Amino acid sequence: MRYSIIIPTLNEAGQIAHAIAQARALGDVEIIVVDGGSNDETLSASLGADQVLTAERGRAAQQNAGAAASRGDVLLFLHADCWLGPGALEQMASALAESGCVGGYFRQAIEAAGRRFRWLERGNALRAGLLGLPYGDQGIFARREIFNKLGGFPPLALMEDLYFMKRLRREGSLARVAGPLHVSARRWEKHGVVRQTARNWCITLLAQLGFSPNRLSRFYPDVR
Repeated sequence: MRYSIIIPTLNEAGQIAHAIAQARALGDVEIIVVDGGSNDETLSASLGADQVLTAERGRAAQQNAGAAASRGDVLLFLHADCWLGPGALEQMASALAESGCVGGYFRQAIEAAGRRFRWLERGNALRAGLLGLPYGDQGIFARREIFNKLGGFPPLALMEDLYFMKRLRREGSLARVAGPLHVSARRWEKHGVVRQTARNWCITLLAQLGFSPNRLSRFYPDVR
């Protein structure tokens, strides 16, 4: 299988070169960076990618643009502050070899010391496993033909990942891959673990109750 890694960016000059280098180290992959209008040096720092595109701001639009330009059989969507270690491609291949598997996500390893972050990792794994609601910072991936069948990510300002994965799981089973996917702790360090986690769960609950993600996006901090 051919793999395309799609990384949406917005003012990620300090992160993107590392993200690209780590993605390149995985093996034979296509790397596509899709920028949403950065006003820093993100574009010049992205030259190690196979393609650097621009698109309308918003992860849904950016990731869909990257998918449309890609050539892979499997699409892996990574945030610029997340990276995978050796063996990730083989893990995805093994998961997708299982009958009925259409995609999946990775176990997180948050790059910070402390018990609170270990509990956060466990909580995120529990949410994704029990509720079937992994977020984009868990490294979601999908078979290309299924992604196209679903029309890609819905045009939402927030939680496009959650709504896409809800639709993806109706097409077959989702795999939780061991990874780990390394995740920067910058959001939690800036806003606090409890505050950021509570905000995430409240927004998810409100969306499940029918509130518009586009309206809820005003309450979510724009930290990438």
